[in-house]
Amino acid sequence: MAGFFSDLLQYRGLFQMILLLGIGGSFPYGFHISVINYPSLHIKKFINETWMERHGSPLPQETILLLWSFIVSVFGIGGLLGSVYCGYLTTKYRKKKCQMFANGIMLAAALFMGFSKMAKSFEMIILGRLLYGVAIGFSFNIHPQYVGEISPKRLRGFTNATVAVFLTFGKVAGQVIGLGEMLGSESLWPLLLAFNGLTAALQLVLLPCFPDSPSYLLIQKGNEEAFRKAITYLWGKGDHEAEIEDLKKEKAAMAGTKGLRVLELLRTRSQRWQLYVMAVLLPTLQLCGINAIYFYSFEVFRTAKFEEDLIPYVSLGVGLCEFVSSVVCVSPKSIEQGGRRLPSAKWKEVSAHIFTHPPAMLPFPAFQSSLIDHFGRKRLLWGGYMAMAVVLALLTMTLSLQHRFFWMHYFSVVLVFLFVLFYGIGPSGGTVSVMVEIFSQTFRPSAFVLVGFLNWIGLFLLGMIFPFIVEYLGPFCFLIFMGILGVSVVFIYLFLPETKGKSILEITMDFNKLNFGTKQVFPTENNLPKEAVLCTRL
Repeated sequence: MAGFFSDLLQYRGLFQMILLLGIGGSFPYGFHISVINYPSLHIKKFINETWMERHGSPLPQETILLLWSFIVSVFGIGGLLGSVYCGYLTTKYRKKKCQMFANGIMLAAALFMGFSKMAKSFEMIILGRLLYGVAIGFSFNIHPQYVGEISPKRLRGFTNATVAVFLTFGKVAGQVIGLGEMLGSESLWPLLLAFNGLTAALQLVLLPCFPDSPSYLLIQKGNEEAFRKAITYLWGKGDHEAEIEDLKKEKAAMAGTKGLRVLELLRTRSQRWQLYVMAVLLPTLQLCGINAIYFYSFEVFRTAKFEEDLIPYVSLGVGLCEFVSSVVCVSPKSIEQGGRRLPSAKWKEVSAHIFTHPPAMLPFPAFQSSLIDHFGRKRLLWGGYMAMAVVLALLTMTLSLQHRFFWMHYFSVVLVFLFVLFYGIGPSGGTVSVMVEIFSQTFRPSAFVLVGFLNWIGLFLLGMIFPFIVEYLGPFCFLIFMGILGVSVVFIYLFLPETKGKSILEITMDFNKLNFGTKQVFPTENNLPKEAVLCTRL
């Protein structure tokens, strides 16, 4: 506990920035994934009433359903547009400016949503939903890169995993605020959809008070004075020379190398296995079965004889389980020194020192290790996916036999919560951390264009195809997800290098063993001519 409070004091600037980035980053993404279903009946009724006032006749149910489907899906179109252009704009104008620009778009979207009912215009809902998608396409692309770049090496797993924490927090917040007792009522649903205007305004006001990422200031701007000020602000006073030297080595290694366009990145041999890892991890996160679990949770709870009025609250419990498990992923586990568990004699020294000195005055760099930093990204990923596959196998069996044995209903409920727990502890936070760590500062903007593209396309395709899979296969749809999980477990175990506690150069060397069969750090073919244009457009 002493190390935890010591870190809070020393890294208070870092923790404050993590909180601010999360509120305007992955939180809105999670919020809008979950919140849109709650006011669906009110919005459909509003569309029909608006049409009747304009034309004197009601809309056919098929047309209302089509308009509602478009309102839901246009969010993904906006997200795809925002993520595709984000790489180019963040490279040219820096991440902080682009995040503030995204806040402005989100405020505009909130105004369209908030005044749509007053203006009697369902078109404003469509436009607001599109603008929300564009803004979140920016912020969800910027957030993981930013938090990964502002953290010291030993806390990088913790900071990267907070992206998943704020995403699941956004889901839970959408579920809670969307209840009829809150803002999900017929009179207040416009305020529900405009809620993220508050988070956008908060980040827009406070973000200018924080620095750009140290790696950006040193590697891309070459401003060593601003770089050292940013490190002091974020990491506090102390000996950070080892971290500074790592960043300087990365800068020296990338000297003369310009940012790549996306198509150039795809053709770059030194990034081949990094792209393979991305192409496996991101689709697996979308197709691991978590969406199927959320879909089937209502059916599982009904067959378990839960009252219909209680099911939304039990489903909220599933969302809370995911949030708690993602928090567990970044929660403190053990006090360590220099990456090693302290011996018992040292524990006595710590205990004695706690009673005689304030936490900030500990005589050695004690700190709390998060779960992801303790076990590593690789183990949490393949172990989490393996556990999820086992749960899906059991859930397929219990759902198939639930009409033969009454106790199967309750077993299915337990399995739903277990699946969400394993997902939150392992893949949810581990995937984000790996995506940030396997690409260097030069390649990261273009790589995250591809990350955003795969994420939003996967979300769109899953929304289109998943209902048909459920329609034809029922609970046996989980067998498809089990196959995907099995392939990913094998790939991660065999080919993903562990990134825990390593600098970007060390991670690059590990990947070069796969890319080239050698330990060279940066191959000459990556060093673009000095006149190459800094660009990440397709």
